[in-house]
Amino acid sequence: MRTDPASPLQIVWFKRDLRVADHAPLTEAARRGPVLPLYVVEPDLWSEPDASGRQWAFVREALEALRADLAALGRPLVLRTGEVVRVLEGLGPFAALWSHEETGNARTYRRDIAVGAWCRARGIVWTELPQFGVVRRLRSRDGWARRWETRMASAPVPPPDALPPLTGVDPGAIPDVPVPGLAADPCPGRQPGGRAAGLATLESFLGERGRTYHRDLSSPVTAFRGCSRLSPHLAHGTLSMREIVQAARADLPGADPVRRRAIGAFVERLHWHCHFIQKLESQPDLEVRNAHPAYDGLRDGPADAATLAAWARGETGWPLVDACMRALIATGWINFRMRAMLVAVASYHLWLPWRDTGLHLARLFTDYEPGIHWNQMQMQSGTTGINTIRIYNPVKQSQDHDPEGRFIRRWIPELARVPDHAIHTPWTLDRTGQAAAGCRIGTDYPAPVVDHLEAARAARDRVWAVRRGGAFTAEADRIQETHGSRRSGLPPSNPTRRRKADPGQTVLDL
Repeated sequence: MRTDPASPLQIVWFKRDLRVADHAPLTEAARRGPVLPLYVVEPDLWSEPDASGRQWAFVREALEALRADLAALGRPLVLRTGEVVRVLEGLGPFAALWSHEETGNARTYRRDIAVGAWCRARGIVWTELPQFGVVRRLRSRDGWARRWETRMASAPVPPPDALPPLTGVDPGAIPDVPVPGLAADPCPGRQPGGRAAGLATLESFLGERGRTYHRDLSSPVTAFRGCSRLSPHLAHGTLSMREIVQAARADLPGADPVRRRAIGAFVERLHWHCHFIQKLESQPDLEVRNAHPAYDGLRDGPADAATLAAWARGETGWPLVDACMRALIATGWINFRMRAMLVAVASYHLWLPWRDTGLHLARLFTDYEPGIHWNQMQMQSGTTGINTIRIYNPVKQSQDHDPEGRFIRRWIPELARVPDHAIHTPWTLDRTGQAAAGCRIGTDYPAPVVDHLEAARAARDRVWAVRRGGAFTAEADRIQETHGSRRSGLPPSNPTRRRKADPGQTVLDL
């Protein structure tokens, strides 16, 4: 490539920050010299068991939009495929590497360590700037919430006015698939990627859909419209957290009480988004290891293959559980309370290891965010040691959140003619009732995998038996001190209350 020798080349490495607006690495790099904007398609990363075709389809659309936005500034996005260190070596000499900090899975953690070592060995300065409210090398959670507010209140970074063109650089094609053999993953209801789609989603949420967000977020009947649906755009960085927070708060002056409550609830969830990612940033092994070691061995695999498959296909025999799984398979999204129910049913009633079920869900979520996902897998499975154990009753959840069976009938057509009084418990219909409904339990739709009440009692006994161990509390206090929220204002002298203070059902109602 040909550059001005008086202006050292700056590489801007895009990862999960696929935008030019409020992108500090891009703007700072452009102030120091010619910029080569780079995205690396990493086959090893896309071969991981938490990666999926639906995720890549969203990313691919975001990359196409990012390339166009960068081209409008004068320098289109450069794509390369391979291991990042090898790609950087192949770019020739450059002066500096810029990127946002990333809290990803174990592979991205190891990759960033390798990139850092490579840069240091060559005297190349790699500047990583924060993207969310997550604090790298955090020593204490004290003051974390204030720091989050300060970051969210600061002015968004404007994009460069222009990026001088570089000659002799092949931009490279955006591949249809990031790695050969990535499984086909039809997701007809998937949200589109790209910044324009993200901005339109934000506008429709703040302008209309989110007026009663705090009322609509729990039920799958209302959540698909009433939630912001911004989570995939946050996960892949087509919008910045800061611009979303500021857009939401700009609507507060003059808002009526209902709207103010809705916006407040939404911004609170944006705060918890970063709170949970901070846990993985501070302790990367939470992706694979129980937060509280007293739970080691409690649900160790391998998972029962038939039980796991029934849950993964949406064939447990509990209508709302199965409807949520089938909706997730088709759309790549489900609201948080239903995510929590899916995990709790898998972990308690079916006694499946959270790592096994977590990988399945990770692949289905277009908005997969490792820091949120793995901490929530542990929280809803009861292995954190600091959160209240929530064993969701799948029948009561169905009655509470889909009382008329509208969501169930949409996603489980086998139950379309089941009468209202049995829609939550179709196995209670006698043969005559089943014939009238055109649904034979055990043939057209499965009977429940287990008795949910008996399974819940057995799970509760096993989990609480661990909590009664002598050393449990001391370790739980240590975990709370490292990862617990400080926003509750509860005094540190009361560890029982402190353990209940960490948020439970808050994060992915986005």
